[in-house]
Amino acid sequence: MVNQKVVIKNPTGLHLRPAGILCKEAMRFKSMITFSFRGNTANAKSVLSVLGACVKCGDEVEFCCDGEDEEEALKALIEVIEGGLGE
Repeated sequence: MVNQKVVIKNPTGLHLRPAGILCKEAMRFKSMITFSFRGNTANAKSVLSVLGACVKCGDEVEFCCDGEDEEEALKALIEVIEGGLGE
Protein backbone atom coordinates (compact mmCIF):
# COMPACT_ATOMS: atom_id res chain seq x y z
CA MET A 1 0.00 0.00 0.00
CA VAL A 2 1.32 3.45 -0.96
CA ASN A 3 -0.06 6.88 0.04
CA GLN A 4 0.58 10.43 -1.06
CA LYS A 5 -1.04 13.78 -0.42
CA VAL A 6 -1.72 16.19 -3.26
CA VAL A 7 -3.38 19.61 -3.50
CA ILE A 8 -6.16 20.01 -6.08
CA LYS A 9 -5.20 22.88 -8.39
CA ASN A 10 -8.27 23.01 -10.63
CA PRO A 11 -10.00 26.39 -10.23
CA THR A 12 -13.39 24.67 -9.98
CA GLY A 13 -12.27 21.62 -7.96
CA LEU A 14 -13.33 18.10 -8.87
CA HIS A 15 -16.52 18.80 -10.81
CA LEU A 16 -17.85 16.41 -13.46
CA ARG A 17 -15.22 16.75 -16.23
CA PRO A 18 -12.08 16.47 -14.04
CA ALA A 19 -13.74 13.78 -11.92
CA GLY A 20 -14.31 11.77 -15.10
CA ILE A 21 -10.68 12.21 -16.15
CA LEU A 22 -9.50 11.11 -12.69
CA CYS A 23 -11.74 8.02 -12.76
CA LYS A 24 -10.68 7.10 -16.28
CA GLU A 25 -7.03 7.25 -15.22
CA ALA A 26 -7.70 5.23 -12.04
CA MET A 27 -9.55 2.52 -13.98
CA ARG A 28 -6.42 1.78 -16.02
CA PHE A 29 -4.96 0.05 -12.96
CA LYS A 30 -5.84 -3.16 -11.13
CA SER A 31 -5.07 -1.72 -7.68
CA MET A 32 -7.76 -0.49 -5.33
CA ILE A 33 -7.49 3.31 -5.45
CA THR A 34 -9.14 5.54 -2.88
CA PHE A 35 -8.61 9.02 -1.54
CA SER A 36 -9.31 10.55 1.85
CA PHE A 37 -10.72 14.04 2.31
CA ARG A 38 -12.12 15.58 5.50
CA GLY A 39 -12.37 12.21 7.23
CA ASN A 40 -14.22 10.52 4.37
CA THR A 41 -12.89 7.98 1.88
CA ALA A 42 -13.88 8.01 -1.79
CA ASN A 43 -13.38 5.39 -4.49
CA ALA A 44 -11.27 7.03 -7.21
CA LYS A 45 -12.76 4.66 -9.81
CA SER A 46 -16.32 5.93 -9.22
CA VAL A 47 -17.38 9.29 -10.65
CA LEU A 48 -20.24 9.53 -8.16
CA SER A 49 -17.91 8.82 -5.25
CA VAL A 50 -15.42 11.47 -6.46
CA LEU A 51 -18.18 14.05 -6.99
CA GLY A 52 -19.68 13.21 -3.59
CA ALA A 53 -16.41 14.14 -1.86
CA CYS A 54 -17.02 17.82 -2.81
CA VAL A 55 -13.33 18.59 -3.31
CA LYS A 56 -12.64 22.25 -4.13
CA CYS A 57 -9.61 24.12 -5.43
CA GLY A 58 -6.83 24.24 -2.86
CA ASP A 59 -8.08 21.21 -0.92
CA GLU A 60 -5.54 18.54 0.01
CA VAL A 61 -6.49 14.92 -0.54
CA GLU A 62 -4.53 11.78 0.28
CA PHE A 63 -4.50 9.03 -2.31
CA CYS A 64 -4.06 5.42 -1.28
CA CYS A 65 -3.26 2.70 -3.81
CA ASP A 66 -3.20 -0.97 -2.83
CA GLY A 67 -2.47 -3.78 -5.27
CA GLU A 68 -0.04 -5.23 -7.75
CA ASP A 69 0.46 -1.97 -9.72
CA GLU A 70 0.06 0.42 -6.77
CA GLU A 71 3.23 2.46 -7.32
CA GLU A 72 2.57 3.07 -11.01
CA ALA A 73 -1.06 3.95 -10.22
CA LEU A 74 -0.12 6.49 -7.57
CA LYS A 75 2.50 8.10 -9.82
CA ALA A 76 0.05 8.35 -12.74
CA LEU A 77 -2.74 9.85 -10.61
CA ILE A 78 -0.47 12.45 -9.02
CA GLU A 79 0.82 13.44 -12.48
CA VAL A 80 -2.69 13.82 -13.93
CA ILE A 81 -3.82 15.92 -10.94
CA GLU A 82 -0.76 18.15 -11.00
CA GLY A 83 -1.31 18.52 -14.76
CA GLY A 84 -4.70 20.12 -14.04
CA LEU A 85 -7.01 17.22 -15.00
CA GLY A 86 -7.57 18.58 -18.49
CA GLU A 87 -8.25 22.17 -17.47
